[in-house]
Amino acid sequence: MTPATIIGAGLGGLVLARILHVRGVPVTIYEAEPSADARTQGGQLDIHEHDGQAALAAAGLIDEFRAIIHGGAQASRVLDRHGKVLPEEPDDGTGERPEVLRGDLRRILLGSLPPGTIRWGKRLSSVAALGDGRHELTFADGSTSISRLLVGADGAWSKVRPLLARAEPEYVGTSFVETYLYDVDQRHPAAAEAVGRGAMSALAPGKGIIAHREPGNVLHTYVALNRPAAWFAAIDFSDADAATATIAAEFEGWAPALTALITESEVAPVLRMLHALPTGHRWDRMPGMTLLGDAAHLAPPAGEGANLAMLDGAELGAAIAAHPDDPEAALASYEAAMFPRSEAAAADAHQILTLMLGARAPFSFVDFFTSAHRGNFDSAARP
Repeated sequence: MTPATIIGAGLGGLVLARILHVRGVPVTIYEAEPSADARTQGGQLDIHEHDGQAALAAAGLIDEFRAIIHGGAQASRVLDRHGKVLPEEPDDGTGERPEVLRGDLRRILLGSLPPGTIRWGKRLSSVAALGDGRHELTFADGSTSISRLLVGADGAWSKVRPLLARAEPEYVGTSFVETYLYDVDQRHPAAAEAVGRGAMSALAPGKGIIAHREPGNVLHTYVALNRPAAWFAAIDFSDADAATATIAAEFEGWAPALTALITESEVAPVLRMLHALPTGHRWDRMPGMTLLGDAAHLAPPAGEGANLAMLDGAELGAAIAAHPDDPEAALASYEAAMFPRSEAAAADAHQILTLMLGARAPFSFVDFFTSAHRGNFDSAARP
């Protein structure tokens, strides 16, 4: 039975490790962060029935997942720049994309693994092929390890990917600026009313304010702008007041309840530049290694990234368990399904970004909302 080595303790790598553990396959995760609590884990995720939930069910964790759902958060609405509500959809409790905090979901996955599965504080520096599917891993602390089945689950800037493919993520021309408001019903009532109980997207050509309500009376916002990388580079984000003023100026004339999501932020604004790998990114089969999640198919945010990463982990885990002594058969089987699935998802993600911020926004996105694809809106409205 070939032991597996996973680089990265994100959701996809953790699902993979959980399924391998349950199926009796030896597995080790190397994670750069020093501990599970080294940083916050981002905001809210909608977990889809057909991929993310299916992966958690395969991992035997669906009941634990249901226990952390944020009820009511599937409500969605689109606004124009003046704060007028265009279409909206309430959360009646029957939706197929319940919301959970990423940190809560990661906690469940971490708790499902035996102690010692994850080696914390192991930042990968380099990977060298040794032949016969083996690879030597060198870490920033000078330690090394030999893998016989290596999985790069290490995100957008993967250290494993260069051994398989030459493609690197490229800036897509859009960036998000992240803000937070707390105790919103009491301290920010106008913004809270504008956002509602779930997700809100206020859109115009080239710009938007996308927010959602999280547990604990929190509004988490992504301010979207189509601007060159150099435009953002000229902003000093270490000066929170000046950066906030620069971003807010791009929304002059918008409803005060919407701009409050920028100007009243209770944290310094954080720049999140969007990058993507080429749509249809893939590689030739190389012995002893593969990729999953953003390392394999980074795309603009459209509510699919975490779900696809977990499904990758679940399917790769099942393939390895089905071929315990033939890793090449396992990896080939996994990639044959993953490549076309991720290509379709990436194409959809680019299309959704155009619908949200293109020349006809918000009406192009409203059309999408009210079309036969309405069931996808809840996902698309969340970065």
